[in-house]
Amino acid sequence: MGFLMLKKNKRFWQRVALQSHYDAVIIGGGLHGLATAYFLARQHGMTNVAVVEKEYIGFGGAGRNTAIVRANQRTPENIPLYREALELWPVLTEELDFNLMFNNCGNLNLMHSEAAMNAARMNVATAQFHGVESHLIDARQCKELVPALNISEDITFPIIGAMYHPPGGILRHDAVVWGLAKSASRLGVHIHQHTETTSIGVENHKIVSVDTNRGKIYTPRVLLAAGGYSAAISYAMLGIKLPISVLTIQAMVTQPLKPILDHVVSSGAYHAYANQTLKGEIATGAHMDPWPNYTTHTTAYYIKHQAEALAELLPCLRGVKFMRHWAGLADMTPDMAPILDGNDLIEGYYMDCGWGYFGFKSCAATGKYMAQFMASGQCSDILKPFALRRFAQHRLMGETAALVNYSPDN
Repeated sequence: MGFLMLKKNKRFWQRVALQSHYDAVIIGGGLHGLATAYFLARQHGMTNVAVVEKEYIGFGGAGRNTAIVRANQRTPENIPLYREALELWPVLTEELDFNLMFNNCGNLNLMHSEAAMNAARMNVATAQFHGVESHLIDARQCKELVPALNISEDITFPIIGAMYHPPGGILRHDAVVWGLAKSASRLGVHIHQHTETTSIGVENHKIVSVDTNRGKIYTPRVLLAAGGYSAAISYAMLGIKLPISVLTIQAMVTQPLKPILDHVVSSGAYHAYANQTLKGEIATGAHMDPWPNYTTHTTAYYIKHQAEALAELLPCLRGVKFMRHWAGLADMTPDMAPILDGNDLIEGYYMDCGWGYFGFKSCAATGKYMAQFMASGQCSDILKPFALRRFAQHRLMGETAALVNYSPDN
């Protein structure tokens, strides 16, 4: 449907006519676009804002992820942003008056070699330096936290230890979409679903308009927050080529089970992660498909891969059935860090993209600071490291090591 029902004849967000003028237009009805719209209205009084979405809100990565949140990133540029995002979930639950189902059950990132443990020590030290709780634990402590975990030597990649991040956890991605949309709409933001952006107007290096399949909008500000489609839109409509590769990432859930998994468990060596949802399903995913593409097709290979990985890590899951399998698009930059920028190339043009598979974790804090950027024209210090110019200046971040270092081959 294009909306959700609260009660009979009452909607979460209102259907409104497309206006010819808005103070800001946000392209993309996902988590980052909706969060920015919400904070523009709530904190900056900018309510004449349109969110335009080609499909329906939450259509892309917002509705296709496995809902894990954490702040144990690797680099000092990333950690503060993710830490604030993690701290915002209880605040937003109250502000939005919407149950986001946040459960800080803790994240357990498994290590399978001494080299991986050494890399994890650096990650833990960096996190602790920035005020994020993180601990290095051994295999026996892993077993105490997750009794179902297989810590024997008799598996492909025996568990040496783990990086344990107690504040991390999971929350309901759909609830975040609906809660942000409901509150943004109540504050006056217009949400236009099934509204495709066809071109962006620029005059004298300034944003002046957005053309859609429903008519032209005059506006001095545009935020591009279209996830996996951002790079294509940026190049086709503004001639700005972004260093983004779009890759498919797959996930699936099992049949509902009694509670057996109290924490999020992940392994870089196995390329697998798992958590148990409130419905009892084991939600699990793997690394991205290794070739750029724009499909959301799923493959039998990943079903086999996940079954084999989980059967070794959590033997009690052997014989459990997978019930649903889906895929989404990850917009990955070379350094696995996002592009958060504005005004340098075209006045009034802002970008929030390149998140890969970290976008869900960060949306609350990023929306807050992108709203501040758009309202004031001043970029906050927390966003400055993510400027597009870092690629031209060869200042890539080391966030890729957060995954690469987990491999037993490094």
